[in-house]
Amino acid sequence: MRYAVTHKTTLAYEQPVSISQHVLRLEPRDTLRQTMLGFDLDVDPMPSQQGNRTDFFGNHVHHLTIQTPHDTLTVESRSSIDVIPRESEIAISESPAWDQVADSLLEQTMTPLGAAYFAFPSPYVSWRSVVQEYALPSFAPGRPVLEAVMDLTSRIFADFEYKGGVSDVWTPVHDVVEMRQGVCQDFAHLEIACLRSLGIPARYVSGYLLTHPPPGQEKLVGSDASHAWLAAWAGDLGWVDFDPTNNLMPDFEHVTVGWGRDYGDLSPMNGFITGGGTHTVSVGVDVASVG
Repeated sequence: MRYAVTHKTTLAYEQPVSISQHVLRLEPRDTLRQTMLGFDLDVDPMPSQQGNRTDFFGNHVHHLTIQTPHDTLTVESRSSIDVIPRESEIAISESPAWDQVADSLLEQTMTPLGAAYFAFPSPYVSWRSVVQEYALPSFAPGRPVLEAVMDLTSRIFADFEYKGGVSDVWTPVHDVVEMRQGVCQDFAHLEIACLRSLGIPARYVSGYLLTHPPPGQEKLVGSDASHAWLAAWAGDLGWVDFDPTNNLMPDFEHVTVGWGRDYGDLSPMNGFITGGGTHTVSVGVDVASVG
């Protein structure tokens, strides 16, 4: 399946900004089933300096310096991506036992893609006992790890209400457990914390999701949004993705931008400015299937 993704961010400032620097993580990466075909980035006003690199986890990062005074900044990325569906369903009941996976972590090599980097607390993912207590009913001793993670995914989907405005990126995971509400990044952070609390490595995945309009209605341009899910480490089976917001294992309708320990490693846009005062942010995302 081929997708065209447009991600437009507009920042409107109360006062002129004299200089700004930004770090962008908007360019999707290649994976085993995903191939980047093209990426363009338009910035207004035009940056005086612009560069790109890959970060510690292999994600694409773009850097901008803008020295033209401005009261509005627009950043628009356009990506073309080919995503291949899985050849067959994953036999989750045939995966290794979760406690065996946790025990084998001690044997993992600490490389940039090593599972051990995703097994510990991180700035946006820490936990208290209530998190592990919530996770444990899915993890009977000896249960296949992917079966257990899918059960946990389904429980989060059933127990938590998707609701914007009740949390932000700094909301602690244990608060999400108490509120039983949040958005996709909250649910991803929660499930990651649950897994790490039991010794199972889990990483945060950022990207896009092809959405479908209600029956009989046309899809609105710009009505999509950035999405977040997670991947769990399953020993010899490697990393397997789970989406607790939608109670599924992602396939060809998810587009991966990158992965890291938590949202902080994958914020689409951050940086600093001189001047500006207060500001507003508007974001429009469109994910279109083009073949």
